[in-house]
Amino acid sequence: MSGRRRPYVFQPILVFRSLFTSPTADFVDQALNETSNFIGNSVPEFRRCGIAPASYDFVMKTSNFRIVALSTEVAQAARRAAANGAPDHAIIVADSRDGFPCRHCLRFAQSGERVILFPYKAIPDGHPYSESGPIFVHAEPCERYGETRKFPTDFRRGRVLRAYNSNYDMIDAEVVNGNEPEAVIEKFLQKPETAFVDARSVTRGCYTFRIQPYENA
Repeated sequence: MSGRRRPYVFQPILVFRSLFTSPTADFVDQALNETSNFIGNSVPEFRRCGIAPASYDFVMKTSNFRIVALSTEVAQAARRAAANGAPDHAIIVADSRDGFPCRHCLRFAQSGERVILFPYKAIPDGHPYSESGPIFVHAEPCERYGETRKFPTDFRRGRVLRAYNSNYDMIDAEVVNGNEPEAVIEKFLQKPETAFVDARSVTRGCYTFRIQPYENA
């Protein structure tokens, strides 16, 4: 068998082997070695190269949701409005590391960074849950949050998740902390009527970001 095909043969074998521990592993080793003799290669040879079961710990479930940060267009419009002196767009200097969350890059502004405070409507007019609330964005350009399949690290605590249907009616809500956000999101999205989930501050209720089913994002 050519050298190019060896990885395709032994990667699944090693993953299979990693599922067992002694004494079951001894039986599996024997079976794998007999298989390797048949195809002209040696499993122990791969072990000597440093491949171990722990190498496959990275395998994980792909999330079924997508994080949607504030659009770059909205952030840029806020910066222009602040530069033009709009009274409802205030420029503030952050004086703490966890009190000024930027909705565009989805991280807390660091002390000394400038942010713009302005009103934003997460739910449009014409619905019972319509509202306009204050949010922050960095006064200087920042990169929009790009790890859309990963819950933002800065907001794993102090958030409440609210599920809405396609008519913008709230159908569920739950406070989350630590390692809970993904499980709560998955639970909400299992409901057929859930169209999206909004993350908000648990203390002040301010909008932080939106979460959509991955296929609808």
